[in-house]
Amino acid sequence: MRRIPVTSVDITQIGYQEDSETLEIQFSRGEVCHYYNVPSGVYDELMQSPAKEEYYHRKIGVRFPCTRIR
Repeated sequence: MRRIPVTSVDITQIGYQEDSETLEIQFSRGEVCHYYNVPSGVYDELMQSPAKEEYYHRKIGVRFPCTRIR
């Protein structure tokens, strides 16, 4: 999955696979997590958000199942 570098304190890169609705986030401490069943609108809002950590904690981290892949 192709990831896009982002300017954020805790998040360094974000990727999205539309056909499987999988969101991939790489965190500054090196871990990479996949979040499943994430609608494309949530990904779009995350990418447009000036406060990505806040958006992640409010809308993604507590809502979507996750697997740490690295």
